[in-house]
Amino acid sequence: MPASIRIQQTEDTGYFQANVSSIIASRPVSGAKVQITDINDPGRVIEEVETDTSGQTEAVELPAPPVEYSMEPAAEQPYSVYNVRISAPGFETVEISGAEILSGQTAVQNVSLMPLKDSLGASEELFVIPPHTLYGNYPPKIAESEIKSTQETGNIVLSRVVIPAGVCLPQPSYTSCIPFQVTAACAVNFPGFIIYRRPVYFLAVQPVCCFP
Repeated sequence: MPASIRIQQTEDTGYFQANVSSIIASRPVSGAKVQITDINDPGRVIEEVETDTSGQTEAVELPAPPVEYSMEPAAEQPYSVYNVRISAPGFETVEISGAEILSGQTAVQNVSLMPLKDSLGASEELFVIPPHTLYGNYPPKIAESEIKSTQETGNIVLSRVVIPAGVCLPQPSYTSCIPFQVTAACAVNFPGFIIYRRPVYFLAVQPVCCFP
């Protein structure tokens, strides 16, 4: 079960619609039953609808908090929360806990059902949508120092892109990478290296900058 939810303020109306399909070939599932319950009282069914031949339900009206709650930062949660249970003959049942409904908006939930003959033994699957960090009961953030150490770790990120004048190619020869023989470590200008390099070269050796 999800964490406890605060008392919901529901003065406006939002909408919920489900699109139900089979996880095999994404075929629509007609006649699937969709039950919507109060997250604080899962035993109370608020709405119950069925999918049509396209696997869709009609848009169901559900109570939602006033739209003003979502217009500016406030302590009040701007959406209401519901449980949605989808079941169909021959398929695993899916339950979604924490579906969010905003005032004046339609929440569309796509659901893929697993045929029972292809399931791994489970007959029901639960998906929990956790509350947002602003409204859920989460542990406090671990305190961090406002002043961070500036000690170098060896990995330096430059403030701008710097293109080296060239690179050093070490032994042995890599004639498949450049159009001339390399018999010892040598310097190659960077544009030439970019033009003639191949991905195989980078797997074989790491070039290093040897130009100021």
